[in-house]
Amino acid sequence: MSAIDRARNLLDRLPPRIAAAIIGGAGKIPKMRGVLEAEYEAMLDAAPIVRPEADVPVYSRLPEVGRDRSEIVGFVAALAEAERGDWSDGYASGAVYHGNTEHIEFLNEVYALQSQSNPLHLDVWPSGMKFEAEVVAMTAGMLGSGAAAQNGDEIVGTVTSGGTESIIMAMKAYRDRAGIAKPEMVIPSSAHVAFDKAAAYFGYKQIRVPVDGDYRADVDAMANAVTRRTVVVAGSTPGFPHGVIDPIPELSDMTRERGVGFHADACLGGFVLPWAERLGYEIPLFDFRLPGVTSMSADTHKYGYSAKGTSVVLYRGRNLRRHQFHVATEWPGGLYYSPTLAGSRPGALLATAWAALVSMGEDGYLHATESILTSGARIRDGVGEIEGLHVLGDPLWVIAFASDDVDIYEVMARMAERGWSLNGLHHPPAVHIAVTLRHTQPGVVERFLDDLSDAVDGARAAGGEATTGAAPMYGMAATFPARGAVNELMTRYIDRIYEIDEE
Repeated sequence: MSAIDRARNLLDRLPPRIAAAIIGGAGKIPKMRGVLEAEYEAMLDAAPIVRPEADVPVYSRLPEVGRDRSEIVGFVAALAEAERGDWSDGYASGAVYHGNTEHIEFLNEVYALQSQSNPLHLDVWPSGMKFEAEVVAMTAGMLGSGAAAQNGDEIVGTVTSGGTESIIMAMKAYRDRAGIAKPEMVIPSSAHVAFDKAAAYFGYKQIRVPVDGDYRADVDAMANAVTRRTVVVAGSTPGFPHGVIDPIPELSDMTRERGVGFHADACLGGFVLPWAERLGYEIPLFDFRLPGVTSMSADTHKYGYSAKGTSVVLYRGRNLRRHQFHVATEWPGGLYYSPTLAGSRPGALLATAWAALVSMGEDGYLHATESILTSGARIRDGVGEIEGLHVLGDPLWVIAFASDDVDIYEVMARMAERGWSLNGLHHPPAVHIAVTLRHTQPGVVERFLDDLSDAVDGARAAGGEATTGAAPMYGMAATFPARGAVNELMTRYIDRIYEIDEE
């Protein structure tokens, strides 16, 4: 038994705050600090950084003479080919949402045509704003802008670099519009970590409210958490961890009654739920058809099937959106404006987002959504039939599962040994798979369920302890009372990612 395990056995008997204080104090004692250092390194060594398998040169400095371009293309092609099977064959949760070869080649062609475009220079590349404005309009139209217009509201927005930036920009807009010291956001505990980033960047006090027994936002508890300093409340459609949809209509009504902004995070569901509703699924209202929804985020680079690096943030009215913008009038470099975080932006990604939406059309999204939801239901039902596993909540296509019988992180690690890249979750310990078009290919669902059943059997035979791959690190991160130690472990992991492997 390791020192960390012995310490955990002792600390588990203590109240969490006392246990955390003991660990924090122990880290200041030289001998104990040495023990902790050794344990950090042992855990990181047990979950080594994955390096490219292709045999290509390693560069830690510029070559004295530039390499031949065709040779460089060969290196990149070798790296891409070595990685292709992991996602192309449907082994990855989320990550690649379309992945069809013809679709990828189409987007690549569009990207190449616009590779030099930068909408910061509007006079040189006016096409960039055409693409962006139309992507925003098409996304807004899909998410209830027509109904909002009937009530006199205009739905506007911008394209960002991804869901995280969309959420961050919305939180900036609410903070700046409120103009108060120490603004507060109220969010369910399942809300995306991008809200944590926004709170850290913009000085929010973040109030995370525990979800209910079905892993949905607890409306009454969130209402009780609203104060006079609350400037925004958020809900998810669906939430990333458990794939369940928060009670958006009730949250919309609650925030509207209190005069507080409400952000509906549809980064995962924005390009699925409108079509699921059209297909006959019972989907509660979740978009701008609800008058209390004042902003939304929806990722074009997920189920919108664009290239990586675009999302849309939408607002009810220009007055709220303008608080997202940054304008400088006294800079010696001239008049400057920036609608999002970045100054220069890749116009090519705006073009691919536009091309993806226009090429898919309503019929394409309907067909894709039907295939994904059908596969999601098969996985959800199949997981429920595996002895020792149970599905969390009532998800449609992001299927989270846990176990009271075996260590779920050991199951995840054993799935990784079979090639699967799944998402580990905390609170409670669980694993999820986000179903994409890659999983709708023949045989993928069956392979997943067969491998998962075998992984559970293997974990059970191991005695229920986390022993494989990254499983011990996940187990420690989920249960260790000293959260500062977990933070340190993750920070060291990030440091290792940036280390160059000369071998």
